[in-house]
Amino acid sequence: MRSVTTDRVVIVGAGLAAVYAALKLAPRPVVMISPDPLGTGASSAWAQGGVAAAMNPADSPEAHAEDTERAGAGAVLREVADYVTRAARDHILDLTDLGTGFDRTASGDYVLSREAAHSIARVVRVKGDQAGAEIMRALIAELRETPSVQVLEGAQAVRLETDGDRVAGVILTSSSDAGSKPVLLRGAAHLLAGGGSGGLYALTTNPPRIRGQVIGMAARAGAVIADAEFVQFHPTAIDAGEDPAPLATEALRGEGAILIDRHGHRFMQDVHPDAELAPRDVVARAIYAQTQAGNRPALDTRDAIGGAIGSLFPAVVQACARNGIDPVSAPIPVAAAAHYHMGGVATDLKGRTTLDNLWACGEAASTGLHGANRLASNGLLEALVFARACALDIADALPLRESVPEVPLSFEPGGAVPDPRSITDLRHVMTDKVGVVRDAAGLRAALTAIARLEAAHAPDDSFRNMTATATLIAAAALRRKESRGAHYRSDHPEPLPGPGQRSRLTLGEAMALRDEVAKDTV
Repeated sequence: MRSVTTDRVVIVGAGLAAVYAALKLAPRPVVMISPDPLGTGASSAWAQGGVAAAMNPADSPEAHAEDTERAGAGAVLREVADYVTRAARDHILDLTDLGTGFDRTASGDYVLSREAAHSIARVVRVKGDQAGAEIMRALIAELRETPSVQVLEGAQAVRLETDGDRVAGVILTSSSDAGSKPVLLRGAAHLLAGGGSGGLYALTTNPPRIRGQVIGMAARAGAVIADAEFVQFHPTAIDAGEDPAPLATEALRGEGAILIDRHGHRFMQDVHPDAELAPRDVVARAIYAQTQAGNRPALDTRDAIGGAIGSLFPAVVQACARNGIDPVSAPIPVAAAAHYHMGGVATDLKGRTTLDNLWACGEAASTGLHGANRLASNGLLEALVFARACALDIADALPLRESVPEVPLSFEPGGAVPDPRSITDLRHVMTDKVGVVRDAAGLRAALTAIARLEAAHAPDDSFRNMTATATLIAAAALRRKESRGAHYRSDHPEPLPGPGQRSRLTLGEAMALRDEVAKDTV
């Protein structure tokens, strides 16, 4: 295998966490690995809600941390929640200085929205539902003017090279040529910021490439994975047959939109005192139950928002228009879709993983902030806080080298080619067996099916990363014999007594459980 060595920091990913970390590392030279043109393939740009931060004088970081802990169903690390919520305001001001056009009142205050499980309006937004896209626009503009950053577009990380417990490099292939030979890139340090796992599911709101590859890659190298079973399903993906499904942002419900069944009944009032603003896991299970019962759940914005929806939530209206839906005159059909992975590569407060010379941030990481159920709009906030934490720690670990040549990279044909049909089969296994509602029989069947699919495609690193993450999610879900937050077991519907516990699992442990299940089914 051809190898290239550089004194640059290698950043795997091109979303918010990756771009922000690259900016915070400047003037230290970095090289970013971006499978798609910068700004087009990451979940960050699709985020509609905004960034949660205590910007209102009536609010406080302590209240934000309490809401985070409450939503996380007993699995949040309070020291992490305190650390993140205290930093939130500074990051909003920083993004503003970098050119993010947050919505402001006539007097200059930030417009704040209330989303599910928040005790107060504290979500800072842009043009209603354009926060992710606008933040990425501003940061990428700054990145283009930062000479220390090199972006390798069209490259995809598929494996980590290790020397014992130390990461020595990242193996890359071409993202545009599935049959390219891999290249080993050895960097001064390595940061994983490459997204979550929602695309492992057949029904998802995530971009097409976000299928657990980064988490799987770290797991295959021996990194500990935390809270893998906690996958958040967004209650209101627009159910119109698109893959991925467009998102009807939670801010719509914050503005008063209601959930109704096909008979027009507002069913969330029967489920939770907070109705549509109940925690996401509660609303997602209610939506799922309505779907399973054939009641065709829908989000009704007509009375609460009416004709203003076009100016307040343009992305939602555009998605509806593509599918022949007019939210001004008709409800929007919705379904629960895989949206955010609370689990990921286990990190500390500095973003360090359990492998030396490897850091992680963004959705690929599991910091302990989200627990069993991410509080709405804490995802972008966590990405910002830990991207900076990683950058500061990496900078402390490396000598300052400001003049480093760019990485020369080219790919030759001759690599393994993934099988689209197997990816489709894997996604359906995850939705059918490891979805909103789980049980032991389904999880065991999932592990058996994942093993079969993996065995048929052993040479393909990208697919093995997907099956590694799928195995970790299913195995952790099988081991957790309780229901907590986004993890719901119909055969264990109550939480265990006492404080919630986080899970920590290596791929070796998950594979051992998978093998045990296989023996039991023979």
